[in-house]
Amino acid sequence: MTTMKIDVHHVTRVEGHGNIVVDVKNGEIKTCQFEVVEAPRFFEAFVRGRPYHELSHITCRICGICSVGHATTSLRATEKALGVEPSEQTVLLRKLLFHGEIIDSHVLHTYYLVAPDFLGVGSVIPLVDTHRDVVLRALRIKKLSGDVCAMIAGRHTHPIAMAVGGFTHLPTEQELRDMRGRFVEARADMDETVALFSTLPWPDFERETEYVSLKKDDEYAFIDGTVVTTDGFTYPIEEYRKVTNEECVPFSTAKWTHHNRESYMVGALARFNNNYDQLHPKAKEAAAKLGMKPICYNTFLNSGAQVVEMVHCIEDSIEIMDELLTRGIQPEEPPVVDVKSGEGVGSCDVPRGILFHNYVYDDDGNCTEANCIIPTNQNMANLNHDMKALLPQILDKPQDEIRLTLEMLVRAYDPCISCSAHFLTVEFV
Repeated sequence: MTTMKIDVHHVTRVEGHGNIVVDVKNGEIKTCQFEVVEAPRFFEAFVRGRPYHELSHITCRICGICSVGHATTSLRATEKALGVEPSEQTVLLRKLLFHGEIIDSHVLHTYYLVAPDFLGVGSVIPLVDTHRDVVLRALRIKKLSGDVCAMIAGRHTHPIAMAVGGFTHLPTEQELRDMRGRFVEARADMDETVALFSTLPWPDFERETEYVSLKKDDEYAFIDGTVVTTDGFTYPIEEYRKVTNEECVPFSTAKWTHHNRESYMVGALARFNNNYDQLHPKAKEAAAKLGMKPICYNTFLNSGAQVVEMVHCIEDSIEIMDELLTRGIQPEEPPVVDVKSGEGVGSCDVPRGILFHNYVYDDDGNCTEANCIIPTNQNMANLNHDMKALLPQILDKPQDEIRLTLEMLVRAYDPCISCSAHFLTVEFV
């Protein structure tokens, strides 16, 4: 009978601080949990009292990886609250910018954080010697994605050109043409990426769960849409609390969430399962090479879904740039905002899953209430239930192998643990 204790403090190759704690006595699992021990965040308190035009610049600091995602979600919440409608050009530029961030985050996760587990090393650094071509490919893709974000938003991390209703800076047509050429060239790197990840021995693990994401009828949804689940539920974004149902647990500074079941999953795999039909044909080809089709219940293949999304974003970005070049970049200033009281909810499906920002403004356009629900905290309950389902299946393995497999499960979620930690109501008096 198996007796063991595992205490991973902290899991590496993830953002933030989280622990794996396992206690098995004579084959009986006493404890099996993932603990978020990161200090809580106070961004919802930071923005109270601040004017509407500052909120996206403040909340994009929630994350250094998903800055564009937070800024976009924040702007959509503010625009809805104040009745601002962005132009078609702004919508196209935001989609292109968002694709850049999706690629940037996914290449970081798949190549730098996940691939070392399958290639038998502890980090990406040893791969410079053993798999130099893989590392160089990852660096090329990451530079491309960062450059397209900087071209549109002034810089990638903590964008400076995004504003309510528009942009304070616009790319030139020549910049777009040059960038389009680079994206076309990146197709070769995408082919090699799919080829690499299609050879990896993904762990054989499935647990049926509910997958939650945004959805649109006419495109693979990243910005706006409706909230849908694989259990057949549909909600307008404004009713997000019916889905999230946050609750505190004693061993985590990240709240847990649940909807129709005891937990649900968000992220690339959730989007893949809900929106497969809207994927670009080349992305569907990539999915086939990875052996993926909806509904996929293997959590480890969240990383495979990220590879599929990178292919989709490359192809869709080329089409968006074609449309922008056909239209011609029109000089636009952000619209003059009619400052008034109001409430708005914005939602985007950022790299790690569906994100919500909810703001209330007073008559002077100052924020009086805010609520931000981050993808990683929505995944924490599901991760814990996955661990409890996986552990009995691998108890006959050596302890080091069990530990590594559980770490790989955590990494499969691509958690951004720091961003998820909010569990206090803070009042300044």
